[in-house]
Amino acid sequence: SAAFAHSPMCTCFDNGDKTITCEGAFSDGSSANGVAMQVKGSDGKILTQGKMDKVGNYTFKKPAGDYTVMFDGGPGHQIVINGKSIKK
Repeated sequence: SAAFAHSPMCTCFDNGDKTITCEGAFSDGSSANGVAMQVKGSDGKILTQGKMDKVGNYTFKKPAGDYTVMFDGGPGHQIVINGKSIKK
């Protein structure tokens, strides 16, 4: 039997109200519901963490300073987004 790979997809945007929303999914149409999310400061410390909701969204308070967001769909399915690249 053939195995079909699915790639993670995650996009984050600044809501303009001091919050960030990330939307996630997989390229084969699989839901990102329950995918772990972490927001880390420039020192590597976890600032906040949670999971994608049932529609594949994760919203968090925008940290002060530099940060990264990690979509962690498991080994080989991780995406790291630099906070500087997140636009309104």
